[in-house]
Amino acid sequence: MNSAAEATTTLGHSILGQSILGQSILERSIDPLEHVDYRRADTAEEKDEIYRLRYRAYLREGAILASESERVTDRYDDLPNNFIFGIYIRGELHSSIRISVLTSEWRGSPSSEMFADLLHPELERGRIIIDPTRFVADPEKARKYPELPYVTVRLGYVACAYFNAHIGLANVRPEHRAFYRKVFLQEPWGAPKLYPGLIKPVGLMAAKYPEIRESVFQRFPFMRSSAFERRMLFERPGKQPLLSTDDDVSRYERLQQG
Repeated sequence: MNSAAEATTTLGHSILGQSILGQSILERSIDPLEHVDYRRADTAEEKDEIYRLRYRAYLREGAILASESERVTDRYDDLPNNFIFGIYIRGELHSSIRISVLTSEWRGSPSSEMFADLLHPELERGRIIIDPTRFVADPEKARKYPELPYVTVRLGYVACAYFNAHIGLANVRPEHRAFYRKVFLQEPWGAPKLYPGLIKPVGLMAAKYPEIRESVFQRFPFMRSSAFERRMLFERPGKQPLLSTDDDVSRYERLQQG
């Protein structure tokens, strides 16, 4: 669900791998969410800041070629089932991730396109799938904040809870599959493919969210979220919701409490 990840930057996955090899997040006593502010990018200005961050991250890792626009965006960014987030720490943009919500009606996302043979049958069965992509991080800031990858991919779990998802995805470079399987309990679903615009292949990994949720939360308690936080992040005032979530959120809260 990661990311979070992808049509994902190699930087995001590299930092994830480094953080698990370095000082473990489980060994640090600080609250990973302290000073963290999740901001949904709705305006053109907010999105442009993130498009520029994507460009810097991808270019530094050699995932794209240089361009005059110095921005990375695609046709999914403005679809109604896609949510772009910036992760700010002490007021500065550190990372970003895009959350795509896939249903039988809404199928616009990188993974849905690249792995249609695997995902579309699930959608036709009524499954709700969360597809986090475009996981990027500011290279210098990320090295100073080892929790950043976990804080970023956390939004995939928040989305799974809010939309009562059945499946969470991650697009992962082959060398990082073992990490995602060990840490996030995801299994390989699709062989690596090249995503348009990137020059390094990613493979599809997935987990059935209701089955792995509590195991992940026990290991990473900060991955949990409140109903209030979920509404603040995924409700768009004045716009028709993608799904009816009120009953789903209530049911999820009861499961958490009982």
